[in-house]
Amino acid sequence: MIHNDMYYYDLIRYNIKKYREKANLTQQQLADLAGITMNYLAKIESVKMQRGFTIVIVGRIADALNIDIRSLFEPIEEENK
Repeated sequence: MIHNDMYYYDLIRYNIKKYREKANLTQQQLADLAGITMNYLAKIESVKMQRGFTIVIVGRIADALNIDIRSLFEPIEEENK
């Protein structure tokens, strides 16, 4: 199946927020760990942002969360959509 671009952005933003909350981190704390601004992280997590983050940023966020980057590509459970 071929997904559109927004599918991947939504998937990554959903999982970043899920793992951040699971780690009991605020946006500011995660941003500091990933070396990005809290404003940028808030935009990444926002459904309003259409584009704007690279695989490097996704990798840095995964490293800051101490998870494998592949975890950020886990499918969204239907009940959480």
